Amino acid sequence: MAKRILVIEDNPVNLELMTDLLEAFGFTVLAARGGVLGIELVRQEKLDLIICDVQMPGMDGYEVANYLKRDPMLRRIPLVAVTALAMVGDREKVIAAGFDGYIDKPIAPELFKKQVEAFMEK
Repeated sequence: MAKRILVIEDNPVNLELMTDLLEAFGFTVLAARGGVLGIELVRQEKLDLIICDVQMPGMDGYEVANYLKRDPMLRRIPLVAVTALAMVGDREKVIAAGFDGYIDKPIAPELFKKQVEAFMEK
């Protein structure tokens, strides 16, 4: 059975890119265009990984991480930030917020599969 990944991303171009790449790699992908919808899908679906943008209007990635990591059942799902934040300390801030890892934007298609698979092996 294919691994199930939820992508939470407000930018339609980035969402489509990640979805297309992950589907091409054989994953089953669910997509949410924001944190609130993402949380709803996490509660309804059995997932192997969640990839979440950090900077989103409404419920941002930090709020998504906080919500998921407080729930004993949901905290087990690996949560990966995908963001263009590149300032000193941003990576540490993302990890401190509850994310299990970090993938830089722009997405490098040739590296993306390995990056994603590494988080599912933990």
